[in-house]
Amino acid sequence: MTKGDLASTLTVAGEFQPYQEVELHAKVSGYIRRINVDIGDRVKSGQVIATLEVPELNAQVAASQAQIRHSQSEIARAQNEVTLAQSNYAALHAAYTRLSEASKRRPGLIAEQELDDSRAKDQDAEAKINVAKSALEATKEQLGISKADNQRVQSLEDYSIVTAPFTGVVTMRYADVGSLIQAGTASNTQSMPVVKLAQSDLLRLRMPVPEEDVPFIKIGGDVRIKLQATGKTISGKIIRFTRELTTSTRTMLAEVDVPNPDLALSTGMTAETTIVLQAQKNVLTVPAGAVLKEDSQAYVLIVDTGNKVQKVRITLGIQGSDRVEITQGLSEHQTVIVSGQQNYEVGQVVRPKLSTIGMPKQAGDQ
Repeated sequence: MTKGDLASTLTVAGEFQPYQEVELHAKVSGYIRRINVDIGDRVKSGQVIATLEVPELNAQVAASQAQIRHSQSEIARAQNEVTLAQSNYAALHAAYTRLSEASKRRPGLIAEQELDDSRAKDQDAEAKINVAKSALEATKEQLGISKADNQRVQSLEDYSIVTAPFTGVVTMRYADVGSLIQAGTASNTQSMPVVKLAQSDLLRLRMPVPEEDVPFIKIGGDVRIKLQATGKTISGKIIRFTRELTTSTRTMLAEVDVPNPDLALSTGMTAETTIVLQAQKNVLTVPAGAVLKEDSQAYVLIVDTGNKVQKVRITLGIQGSDRVEITQGLSEHQTVIVSGQQNYEVGQVVRPKLSTIGMPKQAGDQ
């Protein structure tokens, strides 16, 4: 019986999955004019995967650009109309002002009819300025509409180029040059994807955790990973878990992120994972073989100071791979029988022999 560090662990099989995986669809319908990748190719974020041929879209872009030029011409014409109206108004207003001043200086010199006609022409010219300005604003609004339409069709033309959304590996190619691709913008459209892309330089190692061990899973928990393909062992930490049990298996998925810059690991590979559930430092422990049970009550056989065998009921804590924590019933340095308990009777006088079976590295068990 001695003190030492102890951890309970869970060993389960894990499977590597891509960190991200997506099937790339085109946002417009068209024919594949060029495809630049094949399965196994590594691509970078933003790299062109394929280019589509969409003739009718090219025509729409040209038409929208022509409409912009037409609207710009209309704006120039309307601005000239405003300038002309302002010039006419300036001339007519000046004429009316002169007649009005002359009439005031010498009443009766200017006929009232002539003065009224000049006033009407002045007011009409002023109104025409407002009409010309309104027409100019209307043509400016039409230019805005034309530019918006051009931006829309230009965006659609940009969609004819399929690019990689992230750095990864092409795991499947569905289309060849000349293939007709439907726009993948509606959920009810069974459109054919161009390629499948997976981010494999960082993998998710997914592990199913049984329901009884779920309370001990935490972010940052230590995991030891033994790669089945290479036999290599690496360390990792739990990055995330679903916080939901799968009803069919009564397990919860936990994930470890495993860097894979050289792509030595492939998705679908398996690993033996050992998850540290609980860890305690400097606790009383005994070898697992020393613990017996009777009517669901744990006990051990000890040798007292008089070298007699005694039966002691105990309370267990966490259980490691070969040792068990004792929370109640024993004290440090008591002598515990660790094997062959069936050969001893309570009260029997024995000559104890110290054993190193299952001892922690930092201490010896009695």
